[in-house]
Amino acid sequence: MADDSRREILLLLGKKKMTPSELSGHFQFTPPALSSHLRILRNADLITEQRLGKNRYYSLDERKSLEMIDFFEKMWGYKMNSLKEFIENKERKKKHE
Repeated sequence: MADDSRREILLLLGKKKMTPSELSGHFQFTPPALSSHLRILRNADLITEQRLGKNRYYSLDERKSLEMIDFFEKMWGYKMNSLKEFIENKERKKKHE
């Protein structure tokens, strides 16, 4: 999660299953570098791998994603709600000025 490229891979896989070839079209990685990113994400249980014939399809692990959302909601939920309220109040004040 600390790597921008891995976060982008997660966003892409959240939209649809993709092969490494499909993913590589979005990055300028070497095949070994992409493989390394996928291995790290798989080992963290953030993505799943499904083999169909000669192809490997990767997708976001929805169960793990929901666990992460729950974790961040518990950790940042109050602060995020407070930030949202602050921004909304600021926008309301601008409209009334």
